[in-house]
Amino acid sequence: MKTIASAVEHYIKSKPFLQTALSEGIINLTSLARIIRKDIQAETTQREVRNGAIVMALKRLSVDMEFRSTHRIVKVLKNIGDIIVRSNLTDYTFLTSETFMNAQAQLLNKIKNNRDIFYATTRGVNEANIIVSNSMESIVENIFKKERILQKFTDLGAISVKLPEENVSVSGIYYFIFQRLAWEGVNMNEVISTANEFTIVIPEIHIDIAFKVIKDLKLL
Repeated sequence: MKTIASAVEHYIKSKPFLQTALSEGIINLTSLARIIRKDIQAETTQREVRNGAIVMALKRLSVDMEFRSTHRIVKVLKNIGDIIVRSNLTDYTFLTSETFMNAQAQLLNKIKNNRDIFYATTRGVNEANIIVSNSMESIVENIFKKERILQKFTDLGAISVKLPEENVSVSGIYYFIFQRLAWEGVNMNEVISTANEFTIVIPEIHIDIAFKVIKDLKLL
């Protein structure tokens, strides 16, 4: 059996968004304590768990957990590597088909020797995205003329960010970054990631703001 403090911590850790909500002070602790009291009671060695004891545990926990989490995140973000900005991009969303991969192979063959062309692709269950330099629009639309275009966005830019290798072992990195971009009103068309790098595709009008937000993360 657990103490009240450890039972409360275990409960909060099992609720993905509750920790952040607590740290930002947007939850009434008394109401939360009343709601979770039966769960905490079942986990503790105490004969009777009072709401006040749970509230005190929640107050201490919200400060402690936020500090530990933010400290690890900030340590990683201070070691952000290169930030590369690209502009003049077009984003296509296609309905996948049996012929889509053949068309994609044709496009890759066209651009394989041109390092000035931006190209990125992702594929879901029913849809696939291709993001290319604006200069490739006519070529893309000719190669994929038999495919169904679901959406097309122009006048986009991309920011690619190199993360330190330890980013994969620290939870909350992407949430921390994207939260700050959202606060500045940055809309994201696409997010493309590998183990240690991510690229956001956004309207060109948001490039300067997004670049500043990401660059300032290194100064936290």
